[in-house]
This record gives sequence, C-alpha cells and structure tokens, in this order.
Amino acid sequence: MKAARLVGLRQIELQEVARPEPGPFDVVVQVQAAGICGTDRHLYHGEFPSRPPVTLGHEFAGLVVAAGAESGHQVGGLVACDPNIFCGTCPECRRGRVNLCARNVAIGLARDGGFAEFALIPGHRALPLPPGLGAEAGAFAEPLACTLHGLDVARLVPGERAIVLGGGVIGLLAVQLARAAGAEVMLVTRHPAKREVALALGAKFTAASTDEALALWPQGADAVIECAGVPETMETAPRLASSGGRVVILGVLAKGAKVTIEPFDLLFREVSLLPAFINPFTQSRALDLIASGHVQTEPLITRRLTLDEAPAAIAAPPPPGDIKTLILP
Repeated sequence: MKAARLVGLRQIELQEVARPEPGPFDVVVQVQAAGICGTDRHLYHGEFPSRPPVTLGHEFAGLVVAAGAESGHQVGGLVACDPNIFCGTCPECRRGRVNLCARNVAIGLARDGGFAEFALIPGHRALPLPPGLGAEAGAFAEPLACTLHGLDVARLVPGERAIVLGGGVIGLLAVQLARAAGAEVMLVTRHPAKREVALALGAKFTAASTDEALALWPQGADAVIECAGVPETMETAPRLASSGGRVVILGVLAKGAKVTIEPFDLLFREVSLLPAFINPFTQSRALDLIASGHVQTEPLITRRLTLDEAPAAIAAPPPPGDIKTLILP
C-alpha cells in the first residue's frame, strides 16, 4: 500500500509499505479522510517530537476492514482515530491527567498514522462514528477534541465575552464552541475570507488586529483563546483579556521558541495563562457535537487532495485562506 512517510528532517516521501495486519486487540482501517494539521508541518521541520521513519497523519477516519477478536469492533463500521495511546499507569494517568502521560505514544507521530491507504489502530482508540456521520466529518473529531479541551479550560459561561485569535481550523472550531457555550464571540485574524466564515459560524464581531479588537471591546474579553500559534498572538493575548480574565493557549509554537510577557500586568490585573494540551476524554463528545449539528465542518474544508499529493502539501506552507486540507486516500 502507499503511505506518506516522514523519513528524516524535511524529508517526506510517498512509499510502498506492507499493509498492516491486526493483532487480537487491533483494527485495520481503510482511511477515507485524513486532515493535514499544523503539527504535521512542525514534524516535517523537526519542531515537534517524533520518531521517524513514520507515516504521518493523526486526524483521520475510515472503514474497519479487519478486526482482532478482542478489538471490540466488527468489519464494516466507520471509526475515527483517537491518536493518543496513554499508558494508564504513570502518575499523570492515575490522576486522570492522561493528556500529560509521560509514556504517551501518538499515532502519526510515534507510530504509523493515517496518511496511508490503511492504518492500524488499537481497538480502544477507534471511536465509532455516530449514525449518518461520514468520514470527512469524522476526520475533524481529533482537532475538535483538542479545541473542546481548550474551551473546558476556559470555563466560559453564558453572557461572557470571548476573543479567538487565529482563523485556522482550531480558531474557527473555537468560535463555534464559544458561541455554543453562550458567549459573545469575536475572531481576530488578518484574513478577510476567514472573518467572513467566522461571522457565518456565529461570531458577532471580527477584527483584523489587536488594536481593532480593543476598539470594539475596550475592556477586553473574559476569555482569550489563542489558536494561531505564532509569537505575535502569544504576546498580545494578555492585552485582550479583561481584568480577572483567562488566556487559554491552544496554538503550538515550535519547541524552544520563546515570547515576552509582562508579569506586572498579569499580576495587577490577575490575568490567568492556561495551556490546554491535546484531548483528554473529549473526542467522543466532539463526535457527538458534529453529529448533532452544533459544530459545522463542511465550511472549514478548503482543499481535498489525493494521497499522492500529500507529501508536497505537508512540506509547503499552507496557501492563503487555507483552513483545512483533507487527504482522501
């Protein structure tokens, strides 16, 4: 079968590899849709830990074509991959903080993932899609699950204001979740087309810059959700928080990158900085939100590419206006 494999620093190739066979607790999925994530590009550039050679792709869904006797699945079911395989025994796992597992093995980072015709998944990491939900929508379960964890950390309540920084897929998912939580939402992004999408998905306001956002809301927002993952927005996010507000960090900067903050301002306005890492127990909720229509995914798909096109698409910067590119093996 064909697979898009990271073989070294800035080296990604389409290779022929053996089709996987399931063990007793595994399933083999025929991948029908897999999303390119910003993390895939970080992996390509060596900016995020991985274990090459490895098939990339951690946001995917497809059809179960082989199932081990103890996998809990049957052939023919549609599933989404929950890519993080937690050990269950380390101190973090025993405290219920599985997203901080010291021995987490992530599919598509440390073991082969979904940019392939077929993928091997432990049965307990293959989540059945709700009735009527297709694989393209199912491929959004992982990014939505990560965003959902960020909104859990933000603790929004109805009537609060939320500013979302970044108009990529995480930002536009955060807009929908914040709106569903009853917040008044503003998206800040330079890209005009993404601002239009945000308005269609429930944002009340959009702005092209921090100054524009503060002109609209001089007191700032109760929660600022940083989804862009660039130094500029990381540094300016606290400025957009109201006194006593929360800044949730969802965006991913390269390992080792540093930004400047002003502790005096954080202290005297009691602004909280709250990182939110991956998806602890949130992916089933994410699937239900998509299936119920509370979160829309179709407006977020900007490109559909073949598996042959995946290596070049991952190696290149995303084109202007790109929100989510799906690989359809």
